[in-house]
Amino acid sequence: MTSLLAGRTAVITGGANGLGFAIAQAFFAQGANVVLGDLDGAAADAAAARLGPEARAQGVACDVTSEDDVDRLLTFATSAFGRLDVMVNNAGVTRDKTMRKMSLDDFEFVIDVHLRGTWLGTRAAAALMRDQGQGGSIINMSSISGKVGNPGQTNYSAAKAGIVGLTKAAAKEVGFAGVRVNALQPGIIETAMTQKLTDEVRAARLADVPLGRFGQPSEVAQAALFLASDMSSYLTGITLEISGGRNI
Repeated sequence: MTSLLAGRTAVITGGANGLGFAIAQAFFAQGANVVLGDLDGAAADAAAARLGPEARAQGVACDVTSEDDVDRLLTFATSAFGRLDVMVNNAGVTRDKTMRKMSLDDFEFVIDVHLRGTWLGTRAAAALMRDQGQGGSIINMSSISGKVGNPGQTNYSAAKAGIVGLTKAAAKEVGFAGVRVNALQPGIIETAMTQKLTDEVRAARLADVPLGRFGQPSEVAQAALFLASDMSSYLTGITLEISGGRNI
């Protein structure tokens, strides 16, 4: 059977660990050339080495809030592999506090990484894909927090909600060129970030999940693979929830 992404090139920001690396693993297994962008360039290189042969996986240091860095990341991908087919804007951070305790710096930093970073990645990738004339898939990482809002996360929830609006608007702008833009909204997924939650918080959130368990990074990766591949060739502007039914 032909691999779903054979011969295609995918760039994933925040790709050195967590959901980004899980997505990279799924793409690589399906034949894609993968470029991992990460603020920690050494971690990106190490993650690329864990994927497999250097000829198909590369790591690049990238600050997604920097226009120059994002452009350099995509230039590297096209120079190394000749084209760009998939862009996953996944890089993210949290600085959780109630509004009363949250500083303006805390708010702006989270907004910049998520929303500015996703906009820069979407804009740059869409331009390359239009010029190539063969379409492409852009996948933006939102969150269930952007749908329902979480206390202590006014910055994060605002950024993740903004990504949904950005995705819809971008999809309308570039659909004529065969460029699809979609978003993912993971719920509670077993990552290093969620494992830091207290037992009380974990139990409260688990109680809201009809499937009765937290999700695995591989399950988010499979949804990303679907959106990256031709299986979703007539889908654009959608937000796909991977939440076990939480907040339905």
